[in-house]
Amino acid sequence: MEEDRDMPKRPWDTCREVPVIEDEHTPWKLIKLLKLISLCVVAVLVFGLALCSKTSFLLLITLSNEGTKTLPADQKPVALLCIGCSLITSSVLLFLKSFWKACYKTSKLPNKATAALVLFFEFLVSLGAAVLTIVAMPHLDIVTNVTILNGVGVLSALLQVVAQCTAKERTRLLLPSITAFILILLGYILFLVLYIMKDPNYTKMAIWVGLAVGGSFLVSFNWWDNYFRLISENSGSVSLKMLCRDMTKCQNMLHILSSLLRIVVTTCVLGAYVPLSKMDWGIVTSIPTRETRIIAIIIGVQLISSALCHWFAVAACKMHALRRCFILPLYLASLAVMALLIIPVIVYYQDYRISLNGTESINFTGYCTEVVYARNQSLNGNVFPHLVLDVTHTLCFLDMSSITDIGLLSGSAVAWWLGLVLATLHLWYLNVYRIQRTQDLFIRRLYEGTFIEQSLLFNTRFDIQTKDRMKRGYAAFEPVMVYLCATMWHETYDEMIKIIISIFRLDKYRPKKEQKVNDFTFEAHIYFDDAFNAVEGHHGSELNEYAINLVKILTEVYGIFMNIDEKFFREQQQIPDRKIIRTPYGGRLVVTMPHGNIIVVHFKDKELIRHKKRWSQVMYLYYLLGWKLMTKYYRRWQKGEDEKELQAEVQKEKHNTYLLALDGDTDFQPAAVMFLIDRLKMYPRVGVACGRIHPTGSGPAVWFQKFEYAVSHWLQKTAEHVIGCVLCSPGCFSLFRAEALMDDNVMKRYSTKSMEASHYIQYDQGEDRWLCTLLLKQGWRVEYNAASDAYTNAPEDFKELYNQRRRWGPSTMANVVDLLGATSLISKRNQSISKVFMFYQLFAMTSAVLSPATICLLIAGSLAIIFNINSSSALVLSVIPPAIYLGLCFKLKTDTQIIIAEVMSVIYAFLMLVVSMSIIGSMVKDKTILTPSSIFIVSMAIIYIITAIMHPQEFLLLFHGFLYIICIPSSYLLLTIYSMVNMNNVSWGTRETKPVAGAAPPTTTKPQTTAQKAKNTFKRFFSWSKCCKKSSCRTNGEQLTVSQDNLVPEPTQPEPHPQNTIVEDIKIFEEDQRQEEPSFDCPAQCWVTDLQTLSDDMHLQEDTLSQEEEAFWKELQEKYLKPLPDDKERQKKIASDLRELRNKINFAFFTVNAMWLVATFTLQIFNMSLSIQIPKFDLQLQYTGENVVIDPIAFMFILGFAMSVVIQFLAMLYERIYTLIHYVAFMDTEPRESKPESQDSYLPGKKVKSVSNSNSDSEPEDSNDEFPAVLYRRHGSGTLV
Repeated sequence: MEEDRDMPKRPWDTCREVPVIEDEHTPWKLIKLLKLISLCVVAVLVFGLALCSKTSFLLLITLSNEGTKTLPADQKPVALLCIGCSLITSSVLLFLKSFWKACYKTSKLPNKATAALVLFFEFLVSLGAAVLTIVAMPHLDIVTNVTILNGVGVLSALLQVVAQCTAKERTRLLLPSITAFILILLGYILFLVLYIMKDPNYTKMAIWVGLAVGGSFLVSFNWWDNYFRLISENSGSVSLKMLCRDMTKCQNMLHILSSLLRIVVTTCVLGAYVPLSKMDWGIVTSIPTRETRIIAIIIGVQLISSALCHWFAVAACKMHALRRCFILPLYLASLAVMALLIIPVIVYYQDYRISLNGTESINFTGYCTEVVYARNQSLNGNVFPHLVLDVTHTLCFLDMSSITDIGLLSGSAVAWWLGLVLATLHLWYLNVYRIQRTQDLFIRRLYEGTFIEQSLLFNTRFDIQTKDRMKRGYAAFEPVMVYLCATMWHETYDEMIKIIISIFRLDKYRPKKEQKVNDFTFEAHIYFDDAFNAVEGHHGSELNEYAINLVKILTEVYGIFMNIDEKFFREQQQIPDRKIIRTPYGGRLVVTMPHGNIIVVHFKDKELIRHKKRWSQVMYLYYLLGWKLMTKYYRRWQKGEDEKELQAEVQKEKHNTYLLALDGDTDFQPAAVMFLIDRLKMYPRVGVACGRIHPTGSGPAVWFQKFEYAVSHWLQKTAEHVIGCVLCSPGCFSLFRAEALMDDNVMKRYSTKSMEASHYIQYDQGEDRWLCTLLLKQGWRVEYNAASDAYTNAPEDFKELYNQRRRWGPSTMANVVDLLGATSLISKRNQSISKVFMFYQLFAMTSAVLSPATICLLIAGSLAIIFNINSSSALVLSVIPPAIYLGLCFKLKTDTQIIIAEVMSVIYAFLMLVVSMSIIGSMVKDKTILTPSSIFIVSMAIIYIITAIMHPQEFLLLFHGFLYIICIPSSYLLLTIYSMVNMNNVSWGTRETKPVAGAAPPTTTKPQTTAQKAKNTFKRFFSWSKCCKKSSCRTNGEQLTVSQDNLVPEPTQPEPHPQNTIVEDIKIFEEDQRQEEPSFDCPAQCWVTDLQTLSDDMHLQEDTLSQEEEAFWKELQEKYLKPLPDDKERQKKIASDLRELRNKINFAFFTVNAMWLVATFTLQIFNMSLSIQIPKFDLQLQYTGENVVIDPIAFMFILGFAMSVVIQFLAMLYERIYTLIHYVAFMDTEPRESKPESQDSYLPGKKVKSVSNSNSDSEPEDSNDEFPAVLYRRHGSGTLV
C-alpha cells in the first residue's frame, strides 16, 4: 500500500489551477521606502532637536553670565527666569498628564514611606538642577558647561555596578560600568584642578565650582529608581519589593506630588538667588523689544525642541531603531554642540589675527582684552557676532594659549563624554520589542529639558545583560498560543477557499516543524453550523453540500501548499492520512498542515447541539478555554501540586492565550495577525484588538460599502481608538485575550440564553458588539489597528444589504444605550473611557437617532433650490414620502418594503445629484465659498481628500464617494426606517438558503404504530450490520479506497428558511429540534464512511475521543448548548413581546425626529426674528450686501458635527503616525525567509525526494530579500501562487 502511495498519481495531470496566495493588497515596496525615509528623518530629527535644545539652553546660560553684553547686566534676571522655565516646563507637563490620569484612570494614594522616599530624592534632584544651572553654570566656561552635564551620570554608573554585583547571574557589562564611574570622577578632578589652581585666592570661583560639582552630583539621583527596581528584585528584602510595587501602583499621585515639589523648589532657588546677587526682578516687565525678541526666540526653541526631541526619541525606540535613531544621535549631539559653539570662536579669533597683517602678534588673552572686553554694547545689526563674542567671554577666564589649561579642559571634557558612553553602553544590548510601551522603555515619564540627551539615555530601562539574554534578543518575550476560530454556515466555495488559504498561509509563515521564531504557535478550529442533513430511512445523517465542499477545499489547498516549493518532477502527490472522529455534537476532522500546525473542523449537527453563530462561539470558548486550558491544571491540583504556583501558571497562560475570531469568508495575511498580536503583547489591559476590514465583491452595493467602511475606519473607529476605546470589534477578524474572555461577567454572561425580547436584539443580532460591551464594562480595552488588514465578502444586492443592516442597526443602538446608561461605572472601571468620551458617544448617538429628520431637512433644502419654493413648503414636501414609506412598512412584507425602498433610492439619488450640481453652481455663480454651507462642504471635501492621501493604498476609494453621497437618503433615511420597523424580525437575513424549485415542503412527523416501530427497528439493525461490515474492512490503519467517480453524493434538499418572520430561535420546527438522547457513536451514522470515500487524495483514519473529553461535551451540551425545545406558547409570547418592544421604540424614535422637524418648521416660519444672520463675502473678502439666514438649531447641530469631524481628523493624523511606526518596526524585526538551499534534483541519476507523510521534514521555504516572510512566490516558472 505504501509503495502504491509513493508512486506518482496521474502523471498526465500536471497542470494546476492555483489561486493567488501572496499579499496583493499591502504595498510592501512603498512601506519599505517609507521605512528607510522614516528612519533617516527620525535620526536627523533626534540629533537636530537635541542639538537645538542644548545649544539654546547654553546660550541662555551664556546670556546670564555677568560679563556678556548681548543682554545688559540689569536684564540678567530675564535670562535666569528663562532657565527656570526650562527646568519646570517638563514638570508642568507631567503634572497635567498625571492629573488627567488620576481623574479618569487610577488615583491610588501611596504609603507614607513611599511618598517620603520619592519626595526626598525629588527634592535633592530639583535642588541640584536649580543650583547647577541657575547659580553655578553662568560662571563657568562654555566647554565645561557643555560637558559637565555628561557628568550627571556618576551615581547611575555606581548604581549599575551595585545592581550587577547583587545579581545572581554572571553579567557582561560590569567592567564598562566601573570604568564609566572612574572616568566621570576623573573628569571632576581635572575640572577642580583647572579652576581652583587657576586662582586659589578667588573664593567666589571656588564656591561656584563647588556648587557645580555638588549640583551635578545631586542631579545624578534623578534616575535612582531605574536601578532600585533591579536591586529590590535581586535582594531578599520584602520591604524593598513592597516599596517598589507601591511606587508602580501609585505612580500617578507620586508624579503629581513630585512635579509640584520640583516647581516649588526651582521657584524658591530662582527667587532667592536674584536678590542675593543684587539683581532686581522689576526689570522683567520693562526690557526693550529687541532683547525681548532675542530671549523669546531662544527660550521658544529650547522648550519646543526639548519636547519634540523626547517624542521622536520615544518613536525611534518603538520603531526598533534604538541604536541608529536614538543612541548614536544623542551621543553625537554633545560633540556637535561643542563644535557648533567653539568653531565660531576659533574662526573669529583667527580672522582677527589675520586682520592684523602680522603687524603684531596677539594671543588669546590679548584677543579677550582688545576685542571681547572692549567691544561696544550696542546691538545694532546682526546679533550673531555678539553671541560669538559672549561665548568667547566665558573662555577668557582661562588661558587658552596655555597647554596646561587646554589639556586639563580637554581632559575633563573627554573623560565626562567617555563616561557617558560607557555608562549607557548597556543600551546597545537592550531587548526592545517593536512598539514597546513607553513605560517599559523609560522608567520615568519626566524628561529633563535642560540636559535632554543625558536624561533620555539614563532614563531608558536598565537591564542586567547576561550572556544568555544577549543571545536571545527580543525573542525572549513569552511565546503566545493563538487559536484561530472560524464559524461557517452556508459559505460558497469561493468564500471558503479564502479562509482556508489564509490558514495554510499562516502555517507556512510560522511552521511548527523546524521553528526559527518562537513568538507564537497556533491551532485552527472551524465550527461548521448545520453541517448535516437527515437521511430518509436511517437514524444517522450525512454531511450537506457545504460541508462536503469544505472537505474538498481542504484537499485542494493542502496539495497546493504541500508542493509549493517542489521542483517539476515530484515523487508523490499523495496527502498524508488524516483523522475523522465521531463526537457528541456531530463530527470532527483533524488535518495536520504541511508545516506541522493542525486545523480542526467541527461539524455540528443541530439535532445534537444548539446552532447559530453565538452558540458556536460559546462552544469554542468553553472547549478551548474551559476544557483545553483549565482542565489540565485542575488535574495537577488533584495530584497535590501547590495551589499558588498553579494559580500563577494559570494566570500566565490565560494572559498569553489569544483567540482570533474569524468569519467563514475572511481573507487575511500572516502580517495582519502579527500586528494584532503585537498590540496584545505590549498592552496587558487590551482585551481585544481588531483590524481594518475591507469589503470585497462587485456592484454598486459593494462600491457603496467600500467607501462607507473606509470612512468609518479612517475617522470614526480611529477617533474611538485614540480618544477613548473602540466600542465594537468585528467578529470577522478580531484577536481576543483569554484572560479577558474568562473574566467575571464576560464568558458566563455571553452564554446566557435570550429570555426577553430585548435580549434577542442585543444578544443575537450583533453578538460581536455585545461581547465588546461586556469586556468594556469589566475594564478591558478594545483597540483598533489600522495596519492589520482583512478582507471579507460584502452583500452584493440591495435586499441582502438592507437585511444585514436591519440586524446591525437595532443591535448597535441597544449596546450603545447600554454603555451610556452605565457611564459612571464604566468610567471608573475602564481606564481608557472617560466621561468626556462618553459625551462624544452621546452626541454621535443623538446624530444617528436624528438622521432621518436631518435627511428630510437636506431634501427640503434641495427642493427649495430646484423648484424655487419657500423653505416651509419644501419641508412639508420632503416629509411626505418617508412618512408614507413608514406607514407601508408596518403593513407590507419585507420583500415588498425593500422593493419600494429600491425605487425611492433611485429617485432620491437623482435628487441628490441635482442638488450637488446646484450647490456647486451656486458657489460658481456667487463667486464665493464663504457661506456656512459652502465652507462646510468644502471643508468636508478637503478633510476626506487629505484623509485618503494619508491612506495611499486606499486613495482610489474616493471615487466611490460620489456613489456614497447620492445614496445618503437611502442609507440614512429609508434604511433607518426599514431597520426600525422590522426590529421584531430577528432572523439572520444573509446567506439564507431558499428551497429548490419543486421541493416538497417538510413533512410532519406522524405517530408510529407498534408494527411500524418494529419494522424501523429491523431496518436500523440491517443498516448497522452493513456499516459494521464496511468498517471491519479497515483495520490497522488501512483505508478503504473507492474510485471518486463512484462517489457522487445524493443531492440533498436545503431546508427552507423564514423570510419575514421571527428567527429560527423562536419559530422552530418540531422536526428540527427533537429532544432525544444523542447517539453520536451509533454505527448507523454513515457520514464517516461517505467522507472517507469522498476523495482518493486524502485518506481519513477514524479515531475516537477520550472518555474525559466525551463526558465534557455531553455536560457542555446539557448545560449551555442543548437544542432549544419547541415551546410554541413561548414562541408566541416572544413574538408578541418583540412587536410590543418594536412599537415602543419606534414611537419614541420617530417622535423625537418629528419634534426636530416641527422645531425647524417653526423657526422657518419666524425666520427673521429667531434666525442667525451671517454676512456673505466674496473671494476677495468683500461684503456682498447679502446675509445668509440660518436657524439656531441647525447651526448648533452643524457646528457640533463639524467639531466631531475635526476631532476625528486630528485623531486620524495621530493614528497614522503610530501606524507608520508599527509598519517600520515590523519590517525591521520580522525575520526573513532563508533562501532555499541548492539542490541537485535535476542531475542525471538523482531521485527527487519530497514529503511522504506529515511527520517528515518540511520543504525549504522561498525567500524574498526585500520583504518580510509574508509573500510567497513559486520560483523557476515565475508564477505567483
